[in-house]
Amino acid sequence: MLELKNIHKTFNLGTINEKKALCGIDLHLKEGDFVTVIGGNGAGKSTMLNAITGVWPVDEGTISIDGVNVTAVTEHKRAEFIGRVFQDPMMGTAANMEITENLALAYRRGERRTLKWGVTKAERVHYREELKKLGLGLEDRMSVKVGLLSGGQRQALTLLMATLRKPKLLLLDEHTAALDPATAQKVLELTDSIVEENRLTTLMITHNMTDAINHGNRILMMHAGNIILDISGEEKKNLKKSDLLQKFAELAGVQEETDSVLLS
Repeated sequence: MLELKNIHKTFNLGTINEKKALCGIDLHLKEGDFVTVIGGNGAGKSTMLNAITGVWPVDEGTISIDGVNVTAVTEHKRAEFIGRVFQDPMMGTAANMEITENLALAYRRGERRTLKWGVTKAERVHYREELKKLGLGLEDRMSVKVGLLSGGQRQALTLLMATLRKPKLLLLDEHTAALDPATAQKVLELTDSIVEENRLTTLMITHNMTDAINHGNRILMMHAGNIILDISGEEKKNLKKSDLLQKFAELAGVQEETDSVLLS
C-alpha cells in the first residue's frame, strides 16, 4: 500500500544551515499494516510523513501508494486518498463550523465542489452513528461549534474525519502528544478500534516508547534521517522498553544515558 524507494531530503542545501533530513529511506507497507515510528527530535519522522503527503518535494527517490507513483502528484491531490491527524487538535477541524458541517466536509473529500451546500437527512443519520462509536456523547451535540469542544473531543473528531471516507493510508503525527494521559489513552483506544474495524494501513509517529510497543504490528526506529530498526511479529510482541533503549544505544551509537531523553 505504501512504498518509499531511496528517499532523500535536504533542507537549506549549500548553506551553513544545511540539514540532511532523509538519507535514502526505503520502506514498504502491506495493506493493513499498522506501523509505529519512534525516534528523537530531528530523526526525520515528520519529514517522512510530509514527504508522503507531498508537503514538499523530495530531492531523490520515488513514493508509491497502492501501486501508483505519486512522487510528482501535488499535496491536495494526494489528500484524496490520505487521512492525516496532527499533534495539534486545532489543525484538523474548522472551529467556527458545527460538528455536522466538519463531518460533511470530510465526507466530501475528493469530490467536485459546487455552489450547492447542505447536509442530507441520510448523512445526518450516518454521522450520528459514527459519532456514537466514539463514546463521547458528541452524537447529541452535532450542532455545536467545534471550537467549543475539549482538546480530546476535537482530536477524536479529527480522527473520525480522517477515516470517514476510508483512506488508502492513515498518517498519525504524534496525535496524542498534546493531550493529558487519560485523554491520550482514550484517543489511542479509539485509534486501535477504527484502524482494526476498517483495516487501515497506518503510520503512527510517537515519542512514547510504551505506546510504540503496545500498538500496531510493526515498529520502526529512526535516527539522523535513517530507519535503523524495523521489528514486527513475535519479536515486537515480546519487546520491552529496556530492549528498545538498548537497541537504540547500539544502533545510533549514542550514550545509553541519553536514550531516555531522546525517546521519552
